[in-house]
Amino acid sequence: MKSFTTRSLNVPFPRKDPHNALAMPVYESVAFEFASAEDIAANFRGELPAHTYSRTSNPTVEYFEAKIKALTGAHQVLALSSGMAAISAAMMAICKQGDNIISGNHLFGHTLALFEQSLSAYGLETRFVDTTKTELIEPLIDKNTRAIYFETVTNPQLEIANISRLSEIANKHGILLIADSTITPPSVFSSKSLGIHVEVMSTTKFISGGATAVGGIIIDNGLYDWNLNPNCQPITAKFGKDAFVARLRKNYYRNLGMPMTAHSANYMIAGLDILELRVERCYQNCMKLGEYFQQNPSIKRVDYPGLKDSPFFDLAVKQFNGVPGTVMTFDLESQAACYHFMNRLKLIRRATNLNDNKSLIIHPYSTIYTEFPEVMRDTMGIRPTMMRLSVGIEGAEDLIADMEHALRED
Repeated sequence: MKSFTTRSLNVPFPRKDPHNALAMPVYESVAFEFASAEDIAANFRGELPAHTYSRTSNPTVEYFEAKIKALTGAHQVLALSSGMAAISAAMMAICKQGDNIISGNHLFGHTLALFEQSLSAYGLETRFVDTTKTELIEPLIDKNTRAIYFETVTNPQLEIANISRLSEIANKHGILLIADSTITPPSVFSSKSLGIHVEVMSTTKFISGGATAVGGIIIDNGLYDWNLNPNCQPITAKFGKDAFVARLRKNYYRNLGMPMTAHSANYMIAGLDILELRVERCYQNCMKLGEYFQQNPSIKRVDYPGLKDSPFFDLAVKQFNGVPGTVMTFDLESQAACYHFMNRLKLIRRATNLNDNKSLIIHPYSTIYTEFPEVMRDTMGIRPTMMRLSVGIEGAEDLIADMEHALRED
């Protein structure tokens, strides 16, 4: 089956449902019974796979993980409580005090805060670099470097790095290449085919099916030798290619309480089945809005890598089949003009999320990045004149009419 949607609709359950349900049941149960004391002891020794407690695994969550695995070709998938939990757990599993990672310098605000404020307090150094300039990366690598981390499309700068080149550098030095692919969903992006070792994603966004639940995933593509990572190497002898996810499950996922809930997984399962359809509709709206922005003299700048005049268009075609997500930015003449425009919108919602069914708009400078100094915001390309638009599935003509009204001076 070639179609993403067809494959999503036909992923088999891990176990046959006794009632032949077509939809995976929601197993909202904390604990699961064993037939004997010997069986539960064997499970705790790792000899009898079974669900014991929903903080370590759950049947509904397991099916969501199975669907992601089938759709991406991943080796292992782990579903977590949020996208930030996915990033945090991945970093803690591969690093210890004194280690460092190399990260793109243009990051989602909360990821930046995680690296600069939270993880640095525990002795993990982050070396920031412009990942679109790959020649700057290798001089930063040393014996304590564990990974190169980047966003497939930066949020909200909408920049794209050459992933094949990043993969070459990571493999040359035996370190991990980790991508946050939240903006580029698996219906348009194959991380495995481009040599990414580990993929993290906020499933809250596109996958949840319209802002229905919070969640995240970690994808291990099976391309990395875990003996090369000093923090995973001790358990590689026992778990082999599964060492990374085993370390996650047995330590950070379980001990820090990071699992996805069964109800959240149920929303994600349903969202996957219509993901391809939603992405295509949102993308078509982006292209129509891009044309509108480019022809409107009130719009001072528009950025979307799917537009042919974008400096990242060629990479968008090569890496994301020409669909680099469905987030756009555009500028007005001032921050005051942005506020005035946003306050007059009737259809587009003022909210801080991405890839809802509804179109959402936010002013990043005064919200997501407000805790960072002005000079830092300027360095990161967060302009007071810029708004971020997450394009939904409404009719494009309705979105344009809403913006036309908001731009009028009456």
